Formats: sequence, C-alpha cells, structure tokens
Amino acid sequence: MPITASQRELAKRKLLTMHSFHNHTKLHALLTALTLLCSLQLAIAGDLPDPNLTPGALNTSITQENIQSTICVKGYTKTIRPPANYTNKLKKLQIIEYGYADTNPQHYEEDHLIPLSIGGSPNDLKNLWPQPRISEWNAQKKDILELKLYKLVCNGSVSLDEARQAISRNWILANKYYLQ
Repeated sequence: MPITASQRELAKRKLLTMHSFHNHTKLHALLTALTLLCSLQLAIAGDLPDPNLTPGALNTSITQENIQSTICVKGYTKTIRPPANYTNKLKKLQIIEYGYADTNPQHYEEDHLIPLSIGGSPNDLKNLWPQPRISEWNAQKKDILELKLYKLVCNGSVSLDEARQAISRNWILANKYYLQ
C-alpha cells in the first residue's frame, strides 16, 4: 500500500533536519527517517492483499439483475463456498507466496477479497488470500464490512458493482466509509 502524503512529509522533515547537525547526528536522523518509512509500510503490509497476487475476481454468474434469486437468498454462499481442505492447503501455500514472517496458518483466514455474499469468485486464486487474524485491520473487521455491504446491496442502497469495487480497491477505506 502506498505511503500517504502526510507520512511522506513527516519522513521528509526528518531527513531535512539532519542538515543542521554533525555527521553522527545526520546518520541518526537518516536512520530514524528510514525506519519511520519502513515501519509505516510494514505496519500495513498484511492488512491489504497484494494487488499483484490478489486483485479480486468476480463470480460472473452474479449480476445486479439476479441478486434477489442468488446472493440475497439466505444460505446461498454455503452452496458455492469451496471446501475447507482446498482453502487450508491454499492458505499454507499463499502464506509462503506472500512472504509472511509468521507462517502459522492459525493466524490467518483464507479470505475472499470480494466476498461470496456480493458475488466474488469462490475458487479463483485472484480472489483468495491469507488474511491476518492478528492485526488492527484483521479478518473479523473485514467480516463486519462484508455483512454491511451484503445488506446494502440486497436492500438496494448500494449497487452490486459499487460494493465489489469498494471492497476490492481498498477494504480498509471501504470500512471507514460504510461503517464509521
């Protein structure tokens, strides 16, 4: 995820302050600024999926016109959810692919970036990723957003396309918009 303008400005100010100190202090200021930039990037590294690995994928049989007979029917997602043995194997492989330092599968939920409840693809690898359970923006928070978007889509307040785009582009921003 890109560093925000305010985070970049803070790091820039740190780098600029090093010009007024001697070499040892300059090195310290540089290291502090670099550490700040790296920690900002790492703190959010697992909260969003890597868009190169998991850009999201749609279940093309779900359309705005048929949501009332598909996703909005109670129990629909159970009929298309992939089996646990498939997602558990995939989770172990993707934890390695994502390069997570913590490789304990219990610390992740193999999640659909675009949820099944709003027409995400059940089996496409582009829609599945190992989402951390132990994080500020964890799987539980995304589950709450998924339920909210599902209700909004099914009651007609939000279009299917809008919900899919919001959650696949940046589910944390979507959470802040729809829930806070």
